[in-house]
Amino acid sequence: MNANLSSIESAAKRPVDRTPGSSFDAFCKSSLRVLRHLLRNPMTLAGLLVALLLVVVAAFAPWIATHDPVAQNLANALQAPGAAHWFGTDEYGRDIFSRLVYGSRITLYIIGLVTVIVGPIGLFIGTVSGYFGGAVDTVFMRLTDIFISFPSLVLALAFIAALGPGLEHAVVAIALTSWPPIARLARAETLSLRNADFVVAVELQGASPARIILRHIVPMCLSSVIIRLTMNMAGIILTAAALGFLGLGAQAPLPEWGAMISTGRRYMLECWWLVAVPGAAIMLVSLAFNLLGDGLRDILDPRSE
Repeated sequence: MNANLSSIESAAKRPVDRTPGSSFDAFCKSSLRVLRHLLRNPMTLAGLLVALLLVVVAAFAPWIATHDPVAQNLANALQAPGAAHWFGTDEYGRDIFSRLVYGSRITLYIIGLVTVIVGPIGLFIGTVSGYFGGAVDTVFMRLTDIFISFPSLVLALAFIAALGPGLEHAVVAIALTSWPPIARLARAETLSLRNADFVVAVELQGASPARIILRHIVPMCLSSVIIRLTMNMAGIILTAAALGFLGLGAQAPLPEWGAMISTGRRYMLECWWLVAVPGAAIMLVSLAFNLLGDGLRDILDPRSE
C-alpha cells in the first residue's frame, strides 16, 4: 500500500511534458496563437476579414452575382444604383455589381499566381547569394539592383510591350518586377544566419550547401518573407489595376477592376458610380492586405516590436 502511495506521489511531482506530440500539433498551436493575436488587434482583424471576404466572393461568384457580368443591355445603359442594379450599370448596360464580383476572381488570380512565382524566386536568389557570397553574391545582387533601379510599373510596362497585352502576360510582368525586394530580404536574413552556431555545426557534419540552405536557412527566412509577400499584395493589386487601366492587362470583356475604371472615366462626371465602385474596391482590398501584413509582422517578427 505504501509503495503504491509513493509511486502516485512521485508521478504527481513529475513535470508534465508539454512538448507537442507531432508537427501537426505544433502547427495547430502556432496557428491558434496567430489567430488569437489577430483577434486582439482590430485593424489587423479588419484586414483579415476583408481578405477572407475577397476569397469567399471569388469562390461563390456565380451565386453572389445578380446578373451576367458580360451580358449587354443597351436599354439599361448608365442606370444609377437602385433595386434592380445595386451598383448601377455601365455604358453597355452591364451590371456593375456582378462585374465587381467576377472581377474579384481576376484580382485573386493575379495575387495568388504572382505570389507563387515571386516567393520561390526571391528565396532562391537571396539565400544562395547570402550563403555563398563572393562572385555569386555580386552577380545576383547586381542583377537585383538593376531591377530595383526601375519603378515597378515602368518595368512592367516594358515587359508587357515585349510580351503583348493579356492577363497571363500581365502576371508574368508583375512577377518579374516583384521578386527583387524578396531576394534582398532573404539575403539579409541569410547573412545573419550564415555564421550561426547551428549552421557551422551542420557544415562540420558534412552537410551539402543545398541541404543547409533548404533544411536550415530557408525555414528561418520564411516568416520575414511571408510578411513581405503579404504587404507586396497591395502593390500587386495596384500594378495590375494600372495595367488594366492602360488596356495592357485583362482584355475585354473580362471584368477587371482597372479596366472598369478606364472604360467608365468618360462618363465619370455624370455617372460617378462607374469609377467610384471599382476604385473603392481596389482601395479597400489594398488597404486590407497592408493591415494584414502589419499584423503578421508584429506576430512573426518579434524584432519589429
